[in-house]
Amino acid sequence: MSNTYFAFKRFTVHQEHCAMKVGTDGTLLGAWARGGQRILDVGTGTGLIALMMAQRFPEAQVLGIDIDEAACRQAVDNVRESPFADRIDIRQVFLQEMDGECFDTVVSNPPFFSHSLKSPDERRTMARHADTLSYHDLFAHVSRLLSEDGEFSVVVPIECKDSFDSEAVFSGFFPMRECAVKTTERKAPRRYLLSYRKHPVGVYERTTLVMGSETYRELVKDFYIR
Repeated sequence: MSNTYFAFKRFTVHQEHCAMKVGTDGTLLGAWARGGQRILDVGTGTGLIALMMAQRFPEAQVLGIDIDEAACRQAVDNVRESPFADRIDIRQVFLQEMDGECFDTVVSNPPFFSHSLKSPDERRTMARHADTLSYHDLFAHVSRLLSEDGEFSVVVPIECKDSFDSEAVFSGFFPMRECAVKTTERKAPRRYLLSYRKHPVGVYERTTLVMGSETYRELVKDFYIR
């Protein structure tokens, strides 16, 4: 059985009612993505990334959205018990339904398995598969909500990177940063942290992060309890 909560330095994430638990992907994205005055976390789940962004950017207002009712209730509780409750809002809403708002930063640990076998757990399937939010829809609606100079950041498995990058180009986005995440120096990357903008950037930043390395420890030092 998974732990019912995960304690970070400045907040605790309870997760017993969420299909997707606290994991490496969300933690890395929350520590890596750039921020702004208004931040949108798409598929917030437990509220982890929203909480991390609020901690890192103390002037930001953060909105976390999800379509799962139980996850939203859990995220609301996690936010309420955190030091950032006055700057984070949680809503149960489809990204496709949002309108009339503008964000400097959009972050997402998105549904990523488009063609793999599905779990018998319907809520876990919804959290992991792109059926309810395709890559095309994700980029299309992020484009509507992101400011002209804003940044969209995600974390994806290596097997999804090429199709995700292709959809970005098709949707009029330009790659800005990529970070290949490896479990050990000698192994191939397992996942990628990616960011995009609506306009070309002068230099495309490529880096590699090895789990457990000094660079990794520096990235997450403000969150993990040692």
